[in-house]
Amino acid sequence: MNSDILDRLAQMIESRKGASPDTSYVAKMLSRGEDAILKKIGEEATEVVMAAKDTGAGGDPRLLVGEVADLWFHCLIALAHYGLSPADVLAELERREGTS
Repeated sequence: MNSDILDRLAQMIESRKGASPDTSYVAKMLSRGEDAILKKIGEEATEVVMAAKDTGAGGDPRLLVGEVADLWFHCLIALAHYGLSPADVLAELERREGTS
């Protein structure tokens, strides 16, 4: 798995922690706090489910990919909020590899 893009996005998110919420979407999300971040993840997860259902019914699979990208991005914001990184998630996935 190529984690370079995840690392770059995580670095960008970290760099926005002190930015103005007026000029940065990430800074705005972080400034709104835990509840707003988690609500946004819930919204994005719902959009993933709807896009998957549409894809299963013959819809454009690129819409599903786009919604998953949105979900992953907002999950990266949540990780940063809690002082975690993509490396933590990748390490957990690696730990689980091969288990049933």
